[in-house]
Amino acid sequence: MSQQFGLGRGLSSLIPNKQPEAAPQAQSRDEFAARTVGASDDSIRGDNFVIEVDVNQIVANPHQPRHQFDEEKLANLAASIKVHGIIQPLIVSRNGSKYELIAGERRFQASKQVGLKKVPVIVREASELQKLELAIIENVQRHDLNAIEEGKAYQKLADEYQLNQEEVALKMGKSRSLVANKMRLLNLPVEIQKGLIDGKITEGHAKVILSLDNPEKQRALYELILRSNLTVRQVEEKTKEISVKSYNRSKNVDPEIKRLEDELVGILGTKVRVNKAGDGGKIVIEYYSQEDLNSLLGKISHTE
Repeated sequence: MSQQFGLGRGLSSLIPNKQPEAAPQAQSRDEFAARTVGASDDSIRGDNFVIEVDVNQIVANPHQPRHQFDEEKLANLAASIKVHGIIQPLIVSRNGSKYELIAGERRFQASKQVGLKKVPVIVREASELQKLELAIIENVQRHDLNAIEEGKAYQKLADEYQLNQEEVALKMGKSRSLVANKMRLLNLPVEIQKGLIDGKITEGHAKVILSLDNPEKQRALYELILRSNLTVRQVEEKTKEISVKSYNRSKNVDPEIKRLEDELVGILGTKVRVNKAGDGGKIVIEYYSQEDLNSLLGKISHTE
């Protein structure tokens, strides 16, 4: 059974508590909608009631933080709308001769899929900041954003309106630590962010990867997680081991040796240790499975 999420203070403030008096029973809903949509601007503001608007008159919210839509879920929503219609109206604001969508992106997309010509909306006046806030609130409360989209949404709110993390958290009704953790995910290398979006790793994995101090080590650990299917707990143990060894060696490691190790880690995607002994020495390359070894051999044979 799917879990239902409330609208919260942000969105509920946009939806009227009281419905208008019903249209005369002799009028059909379509007739009533035609009458309201055809009326003057002042009479269709929608402050106190729902109106129906042509889908071609609705434009996207430029602040929409969501960029990926689950096609299966969207198809299921479209099937429900085809049978039951849109139960919860969209929230829009006037934008010249058009209506700009504030909340209800999935309902809007699903409605177009089933060929609806008009959709129910409530018209509200909203500043650019309010549009961004409400778009984020709706998606977060419905769990529609992946972790990277959520982090980017908080970052955009902070950057465009000069807000600190505490202020963003207050506006979103979230803890400061949650907002900070989501925004920190944006510091990961792009390929690891994509792996999180695609579900190759969890947010728990990503947080542990962030504990490493440079992108090369982060990429190496990410590839190790994928190859060995490590749990978050196993990754935590692995990073502790790396940290202890790094600390023990840091006092005596030649900076040039450290640079070479980091370069090899970036090339091979696994932990590498360079040990000097006089004019010679040895290079220790770690692997954790036969598949790892085969991959390393392939990389070495193709490295010029």
